[in-house]
Amino acid sequence: MNLNLGNENLQIEWEWYEQLLAVNFSKIFVIPLNHIAGVSTAQPESSWTEIRTPGLVIPGIIKAGIYYSSRGKEFWYVTKDQNYLTLELKDESLQRIILTIEENQTWLERINQYMQSN
Repeated sequence: MNLNLGNENLQIEWEWYEQLLAVNFSKIFVIPLNHIAGVSTAQPESSWTEIRTPGLVIPGIIKAGIYYSSRGKEFWYVTKDQNYLTLELKDESLQRIILTIEENQTWLERINQYMQSN
């Protein structure tokens, strides 16, 4: 996946295999920065009570797709890496987007800086 900041939006562009694994029909997620309520690199909370529809889970390897929990509707694309980036959203159909991505701390800082400057 590739992340880009610009025009007051965060864009998440998915590779074809990521779309396939997550059963994601959108090539690009576009999230207005004013719809991001918070960003974190902490390990996200996960529970066996989550309902996956649709998506894929292989414990310890990958968790991808849309999940429903007591927190609401979430999109996960997390691999065995520990480089988490969690986006808490408002005014969106998703309450959270949880990713593992290289340079997660750099992205946390970039998103926070961009949000503060606008």
